[in-house]
Amino acid sequence: MKKTLLAGVALSAGMLMSGAAWADISIATAGPMTGQYATFGAQMKAGAEQAVEDLNAAGGVLGEQLNLEIGDDACDPKQAVAVANQMAGNGVVFMAGHFCSGSSIPASSVYSEEGIVQISPASTNPKFTDERPGPGIYRVCGRDDQQGEVAGKFLADKFADTKVAIIHDKTAYGKGLADQTMKFMEEAGKKADMYEAYTAGEKDYTALVSKLKSEGIGVLYVGGYHTEAGLMVRQMRDQGMDTVLISGDALVTDEYWSITGDAGSGTLMTFSPDPRKNPDAAPLVEKFRAKGIEPEGYVLYTYAAMQAWAQAAEAAGSTDYDAVVKALNEGTFKTVLGELSFDDKGDVTLPGYVFYEWKDGKYDYLK
Repeated sequence: MKKTLLAGVALSAGMLMSGAAWADISIATAGPMTGQYATFGAQMKAGAEQAVEDLNAAGGVLGEQLNLEIGDDACDPKQAVAVANQMAGNGVVFMAGHFCSGSSIPASSVYSEEGIVQISPASTNPKFTDERPGPGIYRVCGRDDQQGEVAGKFLADKFADTKVAIIHDKTAYGKGLADQTMKFMEEAGKKADMYEAYTAGEKDYTALVSKLKSEGIGVLYVGGYHTEAGLMVRQMRDQGMDTVLISGDALVTDEYWSITGDAGSGTLMTFSPDPRKNPDAAPLVEKFRAKGIEPEGYVLYTYAAMQAWAQAAEAAGSTDYDAVVKALNEGTFKTVLGELSFDDKGDVTLPGYVFYEWKDGKYDYLK
């Protein structure tokens, strides 16, 4: 069993550690703790910290306390690989991460090679599990082909006579989601009226918005993140457009409304069934809220990834890679997301995607 002694060890750049001074089992989460998607890193950190706190309070795993390490990849593939190597050097046996598919996919090669189990709470690109480098790679979220099927059929059904533009930010997540959505929309009998890429991180999408307006686009599907989508919907409203913005699970953060204000009203997005509404999760949700943390988005998904690994380690009687992988492949786990297991690819067996609508600063199921 790998162990980490924290006392007297300098923290490496870009890495935070939390937990007791003496820790028997080192586990980790990693995601965009800094950068424009840091809101999601904060969600993962909150979920991981609470899971470790609760597990340790209940006696730890196999009678040993857990130490949590937190890695910052800023959703950058190269930085993600560096974080993965650093975690391996620190003796981590489990990674609940990463967030961006473009980070999880290259980092998974390191975890596989180093014998570290990886369960992503949030990486939805099919390649993450379809092309996984080893058996110890899993996710507790859905996939973009599942999400794209729901979105594509919805677009074809609800907006059959409306001009639809599909755009993406060129990332593994954004392009993957946009392409899957367009694929299923076209299979349902509707062609996209516009398909193109945009550059993430810009502050002015006036040229894009003007093009949408001139083309008479009534629905804009965005394969990308809340930061850019929020700016786009604001700038569409500034130009007097009532175009409906539709996107995916990267809009599940209150920060989206902070960017859009009332302009975000009517935005639609796909996400898995809200775990906060699960009656079995109510005590945990209240625990988060008592700390001033709203367990939105991927907070509870990260918590569930920790639960699944911990239960697998207990079932295996070890944190050894092969033993835990066998337990994950064969077991069923009681988590805050509900009872779950993994298929032969490492994908989770949970309900798929549903539509939500943003209204009055909150998102809820589309009625």
